[in-house]
Amino acid sequence: MAIISKKAIRPGQRVRVLVVDDSVVIRRLVVHALEQDPLLEIAGVASNGSQALERIAQLQPDVLTLDIEMPEMGGLDVLRRLRDVTARPRVVLFSTLTERGAAVTLEALSLGADDYVAKASNAGSLDRSLLSLRAELIPKLKQFFLFESQAAPAPVLTKYAPVSLPRNGARPSVLAIGVSTGGPAALHAVIPQLPRDLSVPVLIVQHMPPLFTRLLAERLQASTALKVSEGKDGDRVEAGRVYIAPGDYHMIVRKSAAGPVIRLNQEPPENSCRPAVDVLFRSVAETYRGNAIGAVLTGMGQDGKRGAETLREAGAYIIAQDEPSSVVWGMPGAVVNAGLADSVVPLEGVVPHVLQRLGGR
Repeated sequence: MAIISKKAIRPGQRVRVLVVDDSVVIRRLVVHALEQDPLLEIAGVASNGSQALERIAQLQPDVLTLDIEMPEMGGLDVLRRLRDVTARPRVVLFSTLTERGAAVTLEALSLGADDYVAKASNAGSLDRSLLSLRAELIPKLKQFFLFESQAAPAPVLTKYAPVSLPRNGARPSVLAIGVSTGGPAALHAVIPQLPRDLSVPVLIVQHMPPLFTRLLAERLQASTALKVSEGKDGDRVEAGRVYIAPGDYHMIVRKSAAGPVIRLNQEPPENSCRPAVDVLFRSVAETYRGNAIGAVLTGMGQDGKRGAETLREAGAYIIAQDEPSSVVWGMPGAVVNAGLADSVVPLEGVVPHVLQRLGGR
């Protein structure tokens, strides 16, 4: 998946949005939801994929909202065509929270879509639909751009010297990964690289709703010799297994007489997320202390920063994905800017770096 650098939006400029949906009602709803934002501009609308490709060539939008199922040409075909476009716009999908919707969304993400939101409903209060759409869609459209008035702070150089082992001298016993926007593609790059004789378990929080996380686990399972599954309450945490936090549940790890086990809960969201990376990382610090590796990969927001701080204080090793290889450098950038990262590496360097920490290949 090609990574596109954040486009700088100067004062007086706005992010140009192309709205693509075969439903007149949904197009109007999205336009109405976005046109009130001073940093967004509706570049145009399209009712099917063929029209969308024409509009993209004519209007040069910065980002498009894309429906999947449309007449003449659907959203998946649009994404396939856009793979050959050098300066393609960012793409935010409209997804239905159903099994079919989840499967199609994961396929679309593998084809280069950047993120997704739940498709607005035609039913119910218009005002409620508009509020929900604005709250979810607008931040996701803006996350790919750097607004000059909101320029990111200069990175803080890590104040810790990289080490080959945790500071207590022991080999790591677990790998914990936090990821969000761009995560499915990132995980498909990372998990298949892990060896079949991996000596540690892998615990993952990927910000996704129910159904999506199960299907993500199934897709990852098809690409690796490791056993990949959603974490279940009471699962023993075993080396060579990959556990993904199920949507709408925090996943933590706790000590037991039989060894570390997974626990699930529905305590309040943290960083507006459930599952949350911070929650998992804190539990890993409590259970494994410094015998852990924490990796924070591409994603919007700062989930994982406080958890990485707790892990770091316990003596664990922290890896952050670098900015050029991240779809959105929010989460890893927060870790780097806080001076918490032992290493900042491109996506393709994550696994080699993990294996070096484990004393392997």
